[in-house]
Amino acid sequence: MAGNSQRRNRRNPGSKKGASVGTGGHSRRALEGKGPTPPGEARKGHPKQRAANAALKRERDAKARAGMRRAGAGGRGGRGGAGSAELVFGRNSVVEALQGDVPANALYVQQFIDTDDRVRDAFQAANDRGIPLMEAPRPQLDQMTGGMNHQGLVLQVPPYEYAHPEDLLADAADAGQDALIIALDGVTDSRNLGAVVRSAAAFGAHGVVIPERRAAGMTAGAWKTSSGAAARLPVARATNMTRTLEAYQKAGLMVVGLAADGEAELGDLELLTGPVVIVAGSEGKGLSRLVSETCDMRVRIPMSGLTESLNAGVAAGIVLYEAARLRAKR
Repeated sequence: MAGNSQRRNRRNPGSKKGASVGTGGHSRRALEGKGPTPPGEARKGHPKQRAANAALKRERDAKARAGMRRAGAGGRGGRGGAGSAELVFGRNSVVEALQGDVPANALYVQQFIDTDDRVRDAFQAANDRGIPLMEAPRPQLDQMTGGMNHQGLVLQVPPYEYAHPEDLLADAADAGQDALIIALDGVTDSRNLGAVVRSAAAFGAHGVVIPERRAAGMTAGAWKTSSGAAARLPVARATNMTRTLEAYQKAGLMVVGLAADGEAELGDLELLTGPVVIVAGSEGKGLSRLVSETCDMRVRIPMSGLTESLNAGVAAGIVLYEAARLRAKR
């Protein structure tokens, strides 16, 4: 013991505990301030951080569900545009879509589904068309449809492949015919769009042009209303309808707008025999101001009685019939 004490005293005279190692400045950092305390959202494990993470997850899930459902499927669903698939769900809606030849990638069926006539009809139609049946648990279908009432059936519809407005001119040129094109300005009802596509195909038009925004697209409802005509007639999307009509005018087409207060009557319109674009507006607002000003002529359909206007589907059908009648006389 005496030897140990002597060794300690030699290293650090006057210290009974022996020599101690100096800090050499190593503890300066420990003495420095660490700044203000971070907010709870940034502190790992803090209740506020957990709440913020949960809110972020809910937001991401909601966006994912919205992307899968697309805009306003509302149980009807439809054929999507803009590169994303759309879902049709609900037993009646799925059966109608399948029997209406709406294109489909797959039919998702809930595990242990209670079968009825509609489910059997859906299975039969999918099998007849070679559409794969995919069995899925209910939670998966709930997530796909955003918690809406799918009744155990979800039909996945592929995106619609829109044409370019110039493609319609090329189709007319390839057929050796004067172009006959229908343009819809502000029509938001997909069934109206489907009816216009059906009439356009029936009376020899070369395509339909719709705006890219604030207008009905080729949903499953539009496809079904077209009664298969959407498979034969191209539908083009215009980024700017006014500029598209001006481009058609430069290509030699007359632009004819349908308006209740038009300066000419349909029966007096001989120019339907040449290259023409027929523009129909919405039932409520009619043609927008810029589109109306772009038209070479505005035409009214004579009517008797108390009816003041026709919806786009009916109006376009009447004018298309007149165009087909006049062209047949040439």
